[in-house]
Amino acid sequence: MSTSAVLIAAAEGGIIGDGRTGANLALGAGLLGLMIGWLALARAGGRMDTGSARTGGRSAIAVGAVGTVLAVLHLATSSGGPGTGNGLVGAVAAVPLGLGAVFLGRRALTRFRRAGQPIG
Repeated sequence: MSTSAVLIAAAEGGIIGDGRTGANLALGAGLLGLMIGWLALARAGGRMDTGSARTGGRSAIAVGAVGTVLAVLHLATSSGGPGTGNGLVGAVAAVPLGLGAVFLGRRALTRFRRAGQPIG
C-alpha cells in the first residue's frame, strides 16, 4: 500500500474505525506536535537541560505536518456537514493545531540556531 493510500484511508477512518477516527487521529497528532514543540522551545530558550532543541523542533514540525495533512484529507473526503457524526468539526479544529505545532517547531529551531549552538 502506498503512503498516499495509507494517509487517505487513515483520514477517512475506513480501515481503523468510523468517520470520527480520522479526525481524532489528526487531533491527537496536532496536540502531540504542540507538546513536542513547546518542550523544544523551552529547551532552546535554556529553561530545560534535557534533550535537544533541534531534535524536538524537527519532530514537532514532522508531527504537526502529518496532523495537518490528515485533517485536510479528512475534510476533503468526509461527506455531510457539521453534526453528522463524520468528524468534520474535529478535522477543522485539527488544522490550526497542526499548523501551530509546525510554527512552534520552526521557532525552536530558529532560537536554537541563534543561540550559537552548532548545527549538524
